Amino acid sequence: MANHKSALKRIRSSEAKRLTNRYKHRTTRNAIKRLRELEDAKAAQEMLPAVSAMIDKLAKKNIIHSNKAANLKSGLAMHIASLS
Repeated sequence: MANHKSALKRIRSSEAKRLTNRYKHRTTRNAIKRLRELEDAKAAQEMLPAVSAMIDKLAKKNIIHSNKAANLKSGLAMHIASLS
C-alpha cells in the first residue's frame, strides 16, 4: 500500500474518476444500441444529435479515442441514411 499522502489521494481520485468514466461510457454504449435498434427514420434522426454529443464528450475527455468517436458517428449516420 502507498506510504505518501499524495499517493493515497491519487488512489482515491483515480477510483472516483474510473467509476465516472465507466458510467459515462456505459450510458453512451446503451444510447448507441437504442439508436441502432430504431426502425423509424424520423425518430432515429431526432436521436442522432444527442448520441453524437455524448460520443464527442467521451472523446474530449479521452475516455475513447477521437478516431473511434469519428468511426462511431460515421457508422450511425450511415445506419440512419439506410433507414430512409
